[in-house]
Amino acid sequence: MKRFKELFNTEKPVIGMVHLLPLPGSPRYEAGGMKRVFAQAEEEALILEEAGVDGLQIENIWDFPYHKPERIGPETVAGLSAVASVLVQKVKIPIGINCHINGVCQALAVAAAVGAKWVRAFELANAYISNSGIIEAAGPEALRYRAALKADDIMIFGDFHVKHGSHYILSDRSLEEQAHDVETCGGDAVIVTGLKTGFSPTVSDIERIQKAVSIPVLIGSGLSLGNADALFPLSEGAIVGSSFKEGGNWRNRVDFKRASDFMKKIKSIRGNG
Repeated sequence: MKRFKELFNTEKPVIGMVHLLPLPGSPRYEAGGMKRVFAQAEEEALILEEAGVDGLQIENIWDFPYHKPERIGPETVAGLSAVASVLVQKVKIPIGINCHINGVCQALAVAAAVGAKWVRAFELANAYISNSGIIEAAGPEALRYRAALKADDIMIFGDFHVKHGSHYILSDRSLEEQAHDVETCGGDAVIVTGLKTGFSPTVSDIERIQKAVSIPVLIGSGLSLGNADALFPLSEGAIVGSSFKEGGNWRNRVDFKRASDFMKKIKSIRGNG
């Protein structure tokens, strides 16, 4: 908990997502497209920083349909690394990496190379069924890989009942048990989400998870101006994407006014507005 708070230098940080345009090798990538990837990523990172977010998470969200972790290629790692290496020089707030889908070792490699401070794991422990098939626990390999990289300073934020997935194979285990698995598998924070992008977790779910773990609990989807008063105080922070975008749609560009208004609300809740 202490290391988490020291990284962001604030109580209850808000991490803004930098959604990268399609990277080389993905179906939607167009020849010469890295110039647009760099331009939009830098523009949106600077907007989010100016709006007051406490950190940025870079992710290859437009690379769908996503490969399973073992099929994520060097071209994806290279694309993420290239953009992240620029953004860490452009902003003063900490940066993390998320490599779709559940490419935790790949994200750790990028983070170690560019100086990013955390990675996100969609499934650190156990398994779930995604659009890409069965996604298995990343933790056993990822923690060994992090140790091999001499990168124990890079934190791992782990989902456990991640959005866009079916968890029926764990239907005999409670939310509390699954959340605790993230902690026992070495997670530095646990992420709770709704059913899909833009959908929030419930008050009840957050409260239940808080009782089950001793690591920070982050809201990973659906936090908005409308529900921030009810949900945000229950957490140690949040990862926000859709609420910062035009029309509240993750596919659109970052909107400075929306992001700024959101952060004013957050600072008011934190008592530093």
